[in-house]
Formats: sequence, C-alpha cells, structure tokens
Amino acid sequence: MARKTSKPTVKQCPACKGTGEVSRAVRVGRKRRHAGEQTGICLGCLGAGEIPADD
Repeated sequence: MARKTSKPTVKQCPACKGTGEVSRAVRVGRKRRHAGEQTGICLGCLGAGEIPADD
C-alpha cells in the first residue's frame, strides 16, 4: 500500500498579507514628487501568498 504524504505546513506571507502583490510608491521629477502607486509581485513569497511555516 502506498504511503500518504502530509502537506507541508504553510502560513500567510506577512509582507503581502497573502495576496501575492505589494504596492510601491512611484516618484517622478527632479524633486522626486509622489505620483502614485504601482503594484508588483511580492519578493518574499514570489506571488504565492504563502511561506513555509517554521516548526
């Protein structure tokens, strides 16, 4: 009979709060004025929204 493998325990990524995306401020011009925000992939979880739980 084949062995059952247990799923690795994971927890929600604290940087992106499980969404997989983070927002960064966009600054433009010589005085580096705030022009808005842009979203990008979370580098902590690489867009998965989960990180391995430390047991």
